[in-house]
Parts: sequence; structure tokens; C-alpha cells
Amino acid sequence: MFTNPDLIHAYTRADMLEDGELIDVTEVGREAGFTVPVALTRSVWADCVEWSAADNARKHACQDEAGRLWDVVYMARVYGARNAKGCRAVFPVYR
Repeated sequence: MFTNPDLIHAYTRADMLEDGELIDVTEVGREAGFTVPVALTRSVWADCVEWSAADNARKHACQDEAGRLWDVVYMARVYGARNAKGCRAVFPVYR
């Protein structure tokens, strides 16, 4: 199919982790039941995991990033297992 001379540019998972475009959450993923490495994009982290004291005040809720990370990764595993035949599992995350 393609050989190295055919490639113009390759941007790997390792490159994305180094650049900060991916955030490695494999440890939490393993605790949640994943058997493969798990990473979130920076935009997913900002939208679904990132949480501050201002967010607590605005939402009248007491949450933190560690708890939100667990919820996102665990629900990804649950929804992924439910949709094992597909390559995509969509699930809600409340902010």
C-alpha cells in the first residue's frame, strides 16, 4: 500500500502526547476496565474534565477534575462495551 517514501508527514500518538494534544489517562482507564492505552484530546479534557472552584460556584455543585475524569473514562468504557460491534460510542457528559 504505502511505503515510507510515500509519506509526506506522519503525526503519531507519541507526537500528540508530546505536543500536549493528547492527555494520557491510561492509569484511570485501567482502573475503569480498559485493557488498552487511553488518552483524551486536549479539547475533550477542556470540555468534559476541566473543572474549577468557579464552576462549582456557578453550578452549585461540588466536583473536581479527578472525579470528572473518572466519570468520563468509566462511562466511555460502559458505553463502549455496550456498543462493542461499532467503532464509536456516543454518551452524554453533563457540565
